[in-house]
Amino acid sequence: MGPGGSQNAAFALRASVPAGVYHVACDALIVAPVDVTFTLLWRRGALDTQLAQWTQHFDPLPGQLAVQPYEHDVTATAIDHVGGDQLVFGYAGPKTTTSTTMAFIPNGDGKNAGGRIPSITLPPP
Repeated sequence: MGPGGSQNAAFALRASVPAGVYHVACDALIVAPVDVTFTLLWRRGALDTQLAQWTQHFDPLPGQLAVQPYEHDVTATAIDHVGGDQLVFGYAGPKTTTSTTMAFIPNGDGKNAGGRIPSITLPPP
């Protein structure tokens, strides 16, 4: 994700989700200082309901280019599921401090890159 960039990933929901703590793991490669805003949305048709949002600052590791671990617990409201509903995980970096094209790169290579693939653990039923 470069300066002012954002990405969203939508996942089909199969059932209702109770209110509670969502555990988000999003290990990433950080190549420039960046403030990333993470968002969880409940999407029903064209309507998005924000479940949670938070911001985290990241700096590159000194002297090395390696995946950095990141996880966060956030409390969100319940989702009353109907067919077609989606959970959307988004991240944006509007305060990137460089013109680098990619400042925050989620680890899509998992253990092969020394980290975890991004995931969200929903509250238990």
